[in-house]
Amino acid sequence: MPEHYDTLIIGAGAAGMMCAAHAGGRVLVVDHAKAAGEKIRISGGGRCNFTNLHAAPENFLSANPHFCKSALSRYMQWDFIELVDRHGIAWHEKTLGQLFCDETAKDIIAMLLAEMDAVGAELRLRTSVEDVRQEQDGFAVRLNSGPITCRNLVIACGGKSIPKMGATGFGYGIAEQFGLAVTETRPALVPFTFSQDMLTETKPLAGVAVDARASCGGVSFDEAILFTHRGLSGPAALQISSFWREGEDLSFGLLPETNLFDTLRQRRKSEGRRAVATVLGEILPKRLAAHLAGSLGLSGNLADQSDKALQGLSDALGDWRLRPQGTEGYRTAEVTLGGVATDGLNARTMAAKSVPGLYFIGEVVDVTGWLGGYNFQWAWSSGWAAGTAIASNG
Repeated sequence: MPEHYDTLIIGAGAAGMMCAAHAGGRVLVVDHAKAAGEKIRISGGGRCNFTNLHAAPENFLSANPHFCKSALSRYMQWDFIELVDRHGIAWHEKTLGQLFCDETAKDIIAMLLAEMDAVGAELRLRTSVEDVRQEQDGFAVRLNSGPITCRNLVIACGGKSIPKMGATGFGYGIAEQFGLAVTETRPALVPFTFSQDMLTETKPLAGVAVDARASCGGVSFDEAILFTHRGLSGPAALQISSFWREGEDLSFGLLPETNLFDTLRQRRKSEGRRAVATVLGEILPKRLAAHLAGSLGLSGNLADQSDKALQGLSDALGDWRLRPQGTEGYRTAEVTLGGVATDGLNARTMAAKSVPGLYFIGEVVDVTGWLGGYNFQWAWSSGWAAGTAIASNG
């Protein structure tokens, strides 16, 4: 005879464990990985950027930008911070509202496992799902460890990003099996790659970082960009990757907090005999300045440059255009953009409208946050929303 559970949660990541801690009844969480919370463990350089002080609906991308509002407003960043504090986990704000553990991301995993233990939720690792069928009073699921039945089935297995950690499109397949639409999926928060010709030009820049305003599609982010041996990374580049489409240019405003025109005019007064390229190398990283001097054809001394010439240089550095060949793909993408279409889900409960007892939470849903702890907050909020909805249904 199959074992019976009130709720089966597929995926022992951030959303799945959060849901398990709130669902009530007899809960089983399964995951094919050898440990729970593997993406939590590697996040934030091993310290887990677990939420953001500024988390709000406008920090998320979705075909329906209103869908995330219900969950995010009912389980907020302050609620998760309170949970972290209750477990005695020390944390700090890094930049731009990003909160990290002082010690290790494993503290967050241990906290979630403790929350699951407190309500008697069961965890099975190295367990794969071989078949899912709907029955009159729930679902019949065949695991590699044997058959089970459940009244509620929660899909919390994430997207396609970082396949080396076991990520697959399994959740999208379940959605389609039960007649739910899946929006286009693609890598997001991912480094860019350059063509071979461009790499030949930018090879000397590998390792150079500079503050920039990265813009594409009418959206801009002010943070650092980092040149790599493959192309371009850094926070601003990762952020704008969610809005970029192949064939489009990226615009970078270098040193967006600096008025380069005024700076160059002032230095012309006191350092007019110095070469433009030399002075630029004291404002920007030297290797980047040398590259720009060559590509922009800079020559002569500062004293030789008219206001119009300096303004032209400032404008060129304020809208430096690059066209990536592509991105590094799911291999290094932090998240998957797109997913289970939200018009088939209840925004308050995360339940499928057309399939009683079926829920989708976390990254598998078409809700994608910015870089900086926003995607974890969506995991906590959507997991809580589904878990509390299941508990209230008895």
